[in-house]
Amino acid sequence: MKPFPTFGKDDLKISQTKPLYNGFFKLINYQFTHRLFDGGWSQLVTREVLERGHAVAVLLFDPILDEFVFIEQFRIGAFATSESPWLIEIVAGMIEQNESIEEVCRREALEEAGVTIKRMHKALSYLSSPGGTTERIHIYIGEVDATTAQGVHGLDQESEDILVRRATKLEAIDWLNQGKIDNAATLIAVQWFLINEQKVRNSWHENT
Repeated sequence: MKPFPTFGKDDLKISQTKPLYNGFFKLINYQFTHRLFDGGWSQLVTREVLERGHAVAVLLFDPILDEFVFIEQFRIGAFATSESPWLIEIVAGMIEQNESIEEVCRREALEEAGVTIKRMHKALSYLSSPGGTTERIHIYIGEVDATTAQGVHGLDQESEDILVRRATKLEAIDWLNQGKIDNAATLIAVQWFLINEQKVRNSWHENT
């Protein structure tokens, strides 16, 4: 069996990067060639890539009440294809310079849901859409007291209007099956947790 992945970074030749836009996000034009599976090199390829930084998303879970803490907020990107652009999500935020992932988790949990994270467990990380953006999202599970999760939160300067929603595991599974949860970070986090719940609980128990 061939090794995976077949190629590495040395099998890519970038001939040009050209900034196209620099605003809330950055848009960069790349020109490059890369090795082909059948041998040789590709023709010159041109792609526009969105540079928006990297993010953390944390699934808040109360192991005593067996409940998740979600948030609901408006997303303009969902307007074109969703029944409603108000989405059920998990707490998330961009990683600022010189800020650790754990710091982002705790900051965003307080800003968006009004809760304090106790223990954390790293789940996984993934590329959100590598054909067009460099963004990598890191998923964590955060232990919280769900009884403290309520109300509307968010930062005025970021035009945030965020409603806290609690849900049991059965309710969350029902939301998944009904398509009420249809954004990648939340889908991935909940499904990962349902597969690995005992591992998370064991790690928290060992760190008690």
